[in-house]
Amino acid sequence: MLVLTRRTGEAFVIGEGIRVVVLAVEGERVKLGIEAPREVPVVRSELLAVVEAANRQAAGTRTQVLERLKRVFTSTSRS
Repeated sequence: MLVLTRRTGEAFVIGEGIRVVVLAVEGERVKLGIEAPREVPVVRSELLAVVEAANRQAAGTRTQVLERLKRVFTSTSRS
């Protein structure tokens, strides 16, 4: 991980077109301004983690249903 020290009003650039500006520092919180092309998604990491967990749970549910169906058809074809 790259660690940068910036002051309020200073910025850093990521790649070609993403600029992050430190707008304010208040206690333990940092307010950032992000300039990025529209096609670049900017998402808070905690929100991304929630979406990933929901996707994993949904995929697991499908897997569980498929396993149950497989067991039903397997037991039906044997009898």
